[in-house]
Order: sequence, then structure tokens, then C-alpha cells
Amino acid sequence: QVQLVESGGGSVQAGGSLRLTCVYSGSIFSIDAMAWYRQAPGKQRELVAFITRGGSTNYAGSVKGRFTISRDNAKNTVSLQMNNLKPDDTAVYYCNRVGATMNWGQGTQVTVSS
Repeated sequence: QVQLVESGGGSVQAGGSLRLTCVYSGSIFSIDAMAWYRQAPGKQRELVAFITRGGSTNYAGSVKGRFTISRDNAKNTVSLQMNNLKPDDTAVYYCNRVGATMNWGQGTQVTVSS
């Protein structure tokens, strides 16, 4: 069974920090590149960052230098450390495979106030 469970979201003032954690099940996630996505109301889902199984990372320009993605293949987790949060970061954050079209989890809400 393929499952994704995101946690760690919350409400924070601009400039604050949050750390999101995703626990996944299903062997497919252990061999694929993993990503964090986000979606604001009325907006399309966008890719925030991804990490390959070997640890190579890439970030959207809007978060580069502020967010850090990491993974622990043995524990089936992928995390997103978010620093210096901005109101534009407000969204529901999801983890999944790069290029995923299905099997989305509940997501975790991040709200940044000014």
C-alpha cells in the first residue's frame, strides 16, 4: 500500500521557521526522487524542492537559500526545513514522488502572517 503522511505545519510570523516531516510507505518511494509540493487556494500545485535517493537536491527559486530538503532512506522520511518564512509561503504542503499524479496525502497547512 502506498501512503504519505505529512506533519509539522502550523501558523508562524514572518521570519519564523517550521520543519515539515513526511513519512511514506511503499517501496516505490525508496527508489524514486522525493519532493515537497505546495498549493495555495485557487492556485496550481507547485514543486518546491526535490531530492534524489542519493541526496542531490534542487529548489524553486522562490525558496532557495531559505528551505532545505533532506531524506532518510532507512526510515522512509523526507523533511523540509523552512527558515525565514514569508507570507507567500502560505499553502498546503505535500510530499510525493517527483512527477507524481496520484496517491497524494492529506498535506500539512503552513500559514505565515505578516
